[in-house]
Amino acid sequence: MDATTETPVGGVIVTPRRRRRRVRAGLAWFAVTPFAAWAVTRLAGLERGSFPAQLMTATPYAAAGSLLPMLLAVLSRRRAVVVVAAATTTALGLSVLPRAVADSGPASGERFVVLSANLFFGRGDPATVVDLVRRYHPDVLSLQELTPAAVAGLDTAGLKELMPYRMLEDDYGATGTGLYATRPVTPLTGSFQVIGHNMPAARLRTAGGAQVEIIAVHTMPPLGRQVTRWAGGLRALPSGPSAGPFRVLAGDFNASLDHAEMRGLIARGYRDAGDAAGAGLVPTWPFGKRVPPIITIDHVLADRRIGVRTYQVHDVPHSDHRAVVTELTLPS
Repeated sequence: MDATTETPVGGVIVTPRRRRRRVRAGLAWFAVTPFAAWAVTRLAGLERGSFPAQLMTATPYAAAGSLLPMLLAVLSRRRAVVVVAAATTTALGLSVLPRAVADSGPASGERFVVLSANLFFGRGDPATVVDLVRRYHPDVLSLQELTPAAVAGLDTAGLKELMPYRMLEDDYGATGTGLYATRPVTPLTGSFQVIGHNMPAARLRTAGGAQVEIIAVHTMPPLGRQVTRWAGGLRALPSGPSAGPFRVLAGDFNASLDHAEMRGLIARGYRDAGDAAGAGLVPTWPFGKRVPPIITIDHVLADRRIGVRTYQVHDVPHSDHRAVVTELTLPS
């Protein structure tokens, strides 16, 4: 019987290398550059003119959107564009994310509640506003775009009995503004130059004996040529005191924490209640439109001696702004 010899088949098995997809450097730079410019403008406070001022309110969305150029930069595998993209996302993130972290300051002290609402040419539902007053028992109520008809409607809904003390500068259109309080108020004049809509200022003494100065703020919107008066109105507001009566600014600032003018005001002795309570990203405008609220331009600023316990935002039917209510603490 013949023996057969099996000869193994020789050879080398070659596995084809999978090619990783690579984004072109030009495309990555094209995506990163606008966000990098935005970050520089935001950090350096370089926005000038009406359109940049309006655009800057969208910084929280730019921070989130910068993650896509970051991904494209990584896929391009070009070190320079990756570094720029990472720096851009980090800068925008650090500008926005702290607003979601509470840093309320002094927690002990006398309770002092502030409610603020823009009534949209007086159309805001008076029953809703009065219901908020009944629910939260504010010491002070600041109302913007307060018309004579709105004053009558609020009193009919019960505000006259709940907050009988008032300093009103109601008017037709957007000009009118008013302050309501549960305790007697004394008008303050000459403490700052009013640029824009009416901005009544008053002083009151709390049940615990503390003196508080409250200003109902309503600056001009940064639209067209009004941007100069908008900036001037924010600069004209008084600084936060370090001694003497406490001071609170409440109203429609037509500015967000991404505006250099607003940050400059806060740097003069204030803290933003929404930011301090970790709710600084909750939008307040526009409400009741086809798009949901997207930007935060309604604020309560308290001088740095004052603590912030709570901060909430509430819808007001027929108004284009949401109301804000914050519980502050006045240290002894």
